Amino acid sequence: PDGPCKTRQRGIPRDRQMDQRSRRQAIPQEVVGLSLRDEERKVLAEVGRFRVITTRDLAETVYDNRHSRMERDLAFLREKGLVQVDAVNARRDGRGGRVDRIEVVTLTRAGRDVARQTSGLPQDQKLYSGLVKPREVEHDAQIYRAYRKEAERIERKGGTNLLVQLDFEIKSQVQKAIHAERKAAPERDMAEVKQQVARQFDLPYVHDGIQIPDARIEYDLPRDPDRDVDQGTRTSHDDIEVLTAAYRPGHLRSKAQAGFHVYASSSDRATLTAKIEGDHHLMENILEL
Repeated sequence: PDGPCKTRQRGIPRDRQMDQRSRRQAIPQEVVGLSLRDEERKVLAEVGRFRVITTRDLAETVYDNRHSRMERDLAFLREKGLVQVDAVNARRDGRGGRVDRIEVVTLTRAGRDVARQTSGLPQDQKLYSGLVKPREVEHDAQIYRAYRKEAERIERKGGTNLLVQLDFEIKSQVQKAIHAERKAAPERDMAEVKQQVARQFDLPYVHDGIQIPDARIEYDLPRDPDRDVDQGTRTSHDDIEVLTAAYRPGHLRSKAQAGFHVYASSSDRATLTAKIEGDHHLMENILEL
């Protein structure tokens, strides 16, 4: 049908009805038959790209720390079956005392479908739904925080059209490529195959293994007239890794040698420093979340 879909009116706070700057944009009728505000579409897009984001980070990045507005929007999205909000335990990492709780947001399958229709993201941007590996949620949610810091740096140097690949997607592509190479030439040495695939995906090969980052950010850069013959844009990518106190020294060394843009919280950084007393240089390039 022509015209905008109906929007809820009963029970909406007056400021929500009157705020023209965040007026809802209609979702196609065949999707869910409702309309969303700009902030709600942004929530679905960001959570879909990163699978899980804390409500604290959403409040900061989407709502300019307007927590009450965020809570109203999340309540609406939950009511419509588009998002799930869960409180999960923070990592203990051997620490005693009270266990902290973290509130996180994920998409439902319906929410993922709506995000695909309304986000404006490129079609090759993969979107995720559902909460997986609850014990790793704190680490996974920190990837979004690292991305925001990295995205600011990319945009300062002229980067545009940022696309995110999480490790799930990269691992799947790498495994398919290895399988294809092994199937084509079963007699080939596995190390040789892995090195070829690592070069194919521009991933580091360290300690007999392909190093997979937590996330890869692909983006466009303007052409450099002094170096680039072709006109238009050129593509680039940066790989980011979030370290936690659970990382073993050997794992940490591999990640440091991989050349990723590495991040860690202040508390995790302190624990890691104590673990590698003889290799303090490994901590020199770790950025703080």
